[in-house]
Amino acid sequence: MSLLLSSAKTPCVDDLSTLCSQVYKATGNEWLAGSANWLLTKPLKILMIVVIAFVVRLILRRLINRVTTLPKSNGRLPALLRPLRERAPEVLGSAIIERRRQRAQTIGSVLKSMATFLIYGLAFILVLGELGLNLGPIIASAGIIGVAIGFGAQNLVKDFLSGIFMMVEDQYGVGDVVDIGEATGTVEAVGLRITTLRDLKGTVWYVRNGEVLRVGNSSQGFAVAVVDVPLGYTADVERATTVLGEAASTATESDALKDNVLEPPEMLGVESVTPEGLQLRLTVKVRPGKQWAVQRALRAQLLAALEEAGFDPPLGRLFPNSVSSVAEKK
Repeated sequence: MSLLLSSAKTPCVDDLSTLCSQVYKATGNEWLAGSANWLLTKPLKILMIVVIAFVVRLILRRLINRVTTLPKSNGRLPALLRPLRERAPEVLGSAIIERRRQRAQTIGSVLKSMATFLIYGLAFILVLGELGLNLGPIIASAGIIGVAIGFGAQNLVKDFLSGIFMMVEDQYGVGDVVDIGEATGTVEAVGLRITTLRDLKGTVWYVRNGEVLRVGNSSQGFAVAVVDVPLGYTADVERATTVLGEAASTATESDALKDNVLEPPEMLGVESVTPEGLQLRLTVKVRPGKQWAVQRALRAQLLAALEEAGFDPPLGRLFPNSVSSVAEKK
């Protein structure tokens, strides 16, 4: 009987270099010695995997935060955005800081999420391997679940991917005036799923990025202020063109407009002929987003210049009495 018990002794007990032998020597319990690998070694390995994953994730998140933070100097880009193309116009002023901050933080949040998913996912697989589980069926099941979720959340994935490409390519950002089809206005916030616009009437529009098929950005590079001036049929077009060109040059050189004007105004001539009269067109290359203010200022000064030069309004031929009465009052 004693020989049978001795032969049933756990083999690792006789190997003095193993943990099993050390536990048996300390406790005298063969079962505890045989289970030492499960009770001590594997939990320590699993704990080590979890700790390493947590530390690596923490280091990566801090590194991402560092490269997505705006430097103290407002004139510089975050380190993450320097390799990427930026189309933000300098005339946005303080809005460009918010634009860069949101863009960097959004891209940074994507990188953080990807890092967390990859690190914890790998740690989870390593832990399952330490527990001795067969990973093949688990990975296959996870793939099937991922496909099912992908089909069920196609719109969400579409919005997310569109937001990433829009951020990386800098198609538009905070402070830009954009036309995205259903809504036109100033961009107030940009996210991975939704872009927030505010139109001229003050209405806030929330537009899903996946639904944006085309974008008209009025705030990139430069803009063109287009001013159409009406004239009567009997007006001297050549003289009117001269008057308008001189008035536009004087107006664009004034303190109110010169900071927004990039090139001298260009008089294009007769744009259209309508039943009411003629339309003369003048264009001016201006800073992005400033075309509407320049158009309003030029329109007022050009009409005043025509009136001062003695040109009748376009409908003056239909109301000769009223025109003559106005002239007599003057």
